Amino acid sequence: MRLRNIPGAKDAIEDSKYVVHDVQEKKGKWAEVFGNHNPVHIEVGMGKGRFIMTLAELYPDVNFIGIEMYDSVLLRALQKMEEREHAGTLPENLVFLRMDARTLPLVFEKGEVGKIYLNFSDPWPKDRHAKRRLTSRQFFARYDKMLKKEGRVEFKTDNRVLFDFSVEEVKEAGWNLVECTYDLHSDERLNEGN
Repeated sequence: MRLRNIPGAKDAIEDSKYVVHDVQEKKGKWAEVFGNHNPVHIEVGMGKGRFIMTLAELYPDVNFIGIEMYDSVLLRALQKMEEREHAGTLPENLVFLRMDARTLPLVFEKGEVGKIYLNFSDPWPKDRHAKRRLTSRQFFARYDKMLKKEGRVEFKTDNRVLFDFSVEEVKEAGWNLVECTYDLHSDERLNEGN
């Protein structure tokens, strides 16, 4: 996918009240950022934010953090938040971070995150880029440094090659695959809330 540069995106992100800056200073202090001790769930590679905004509305007792590294994509999420604010439907339990996911352990303390969502992540189809995939063993090692003991990673994709790779990487990373389906829409229980 080719992203186009949107003039003014960096400035809009820098000025946005929905984006947390100086994120490494927040490590271990996310309860202070939100003003409560609710569980923290993050979406890595949130795109335009629709999924995480919906979750924030549905679960007001969970603090959500949307993470995106591309300015032009994050800008679209900020515009949606502004629309929600004007409509009076702004979720108070949601903030965004503009960052590269490779630095996640610098931003979250061990046990600070309860769940990580990975939705339709970039498949990085070339073998030489496998370690960039958000479900590579390198990323699972990063998630280990921030997830609660009972924490989970929830992954969805429509890319069969990435899915198969991810299932294998779970094993290679020493993680437990709790549930797996190759047809989410046919699994009534797993599809609930999808």
